[in-house]
Amino acid sequence: MKIDISIYRGYMNDTEIILSGHVFKSLAPSQYSIEKRAYKHAFSILKMFTIKPLSNEIVTLQFQDLSVTTKTLKDGYFNFRIPYNKPLESGWHPCTVTCKHENFNITSSGEILKPHTGRYGIISDIDDTLLISHSSNIFKKIYVMLTQNIDKRKIFDDVPKHYQALSKAGQKKEHFFNSFFYVSSSEWNLYSFIVAIANKYNLPKAVIKLKKIKTGLGDFLFTGGGNHDHKFEKIKEIISFNPELKYVLLGDDSQRDPYLYERICKVFPMNIEAVYIRQTTKKPKVKVQTVLNNIATLNVRYLYFKDSKDAIVHSKKIGIIN
Repeated sequence: MKIDISIYRGYMNDTEIILSGHVFKSLAPSQYSIEKRAYKHAFSILKMFTIKPLSNEIVTLQFQDLSVTTKTLKDGYFNFRIPYNKPLESGWHPCTVTCKHENFNITSSGEILKPHTGRYGIISDIDDTLLISHSSNIFKKIYVMLTQNIDKRKIFDDVPKHYQALSKAGQKKEHFFNSFFYVSSSEWNLYSFIVAIANKYNLPKAVIKLKKIKTGLGDFLFTGGGNHDHKFEKIKEIISFNPELKYVLLGDDSQRDPYLYERICKVFPMNIEAVYIRQTTKKPKVKVQTVLNNIATLNVRYLYFKDSKDAIVHSKKIGIIN
């Protein structure tokens, strides 16, 4: 039987490590090419959503001198939360996860981020915040996913410039960077595609948090939809993990980001430095503007913008970036 592992970038602070992934009894979604064209690309995307997770499999994390074993959940997901307080320099550190299945082992490599000391943490949505996805129109979104491979998918102008500046905001040392997180309602099936997009457009290397994995073509038709509360919980976990930081939140008005960010601002009234919401329609949405006005009463600066060049100007104006 074919066994495969997907490991997602982990992160740590001075007391704990968090690392997650999936085990499959099929090829992992990352094994399907996102560079093929026409119907071959569509076939690859569909195969990413017809994977078969393995439950109750033994997995072992090796990190530095640490070795910890657990088992996968019903959907093949594993999530290590491990106490760790040994001194370690900031930056990305290698790790491995091994799955013991019957009489053989399979090992995959991953990375864990020990954040540099800084002032800011950056949390960004993906679809229609940085990547042009048409999330408000499910049929158009699926059409784009199936017909546009990695070479054809586009991001909004000036996003790399803004995000790279945010990554260095407040950092005085050249090789230091702020912790960056991409939190999306896309499913874990698309993790490798998102990493490839970030690499292609020179976006900051980030920890990525996605939605529960899907395993069938019927699920694919509703990709990125449904309840978005998982984003609230993941953002809450990130901020709680490093509460000493001020956070910049970036999203768009195509789905629920303004309302989720309003909740985050209420729960963490001292932690949110600024909120950026991309306007995806011809005219600003009245309800979104009302929510942002309420966010402003919590002493959080915001910008409801259409072009990232305006977001860059705003970030400079309020002193986040130089």
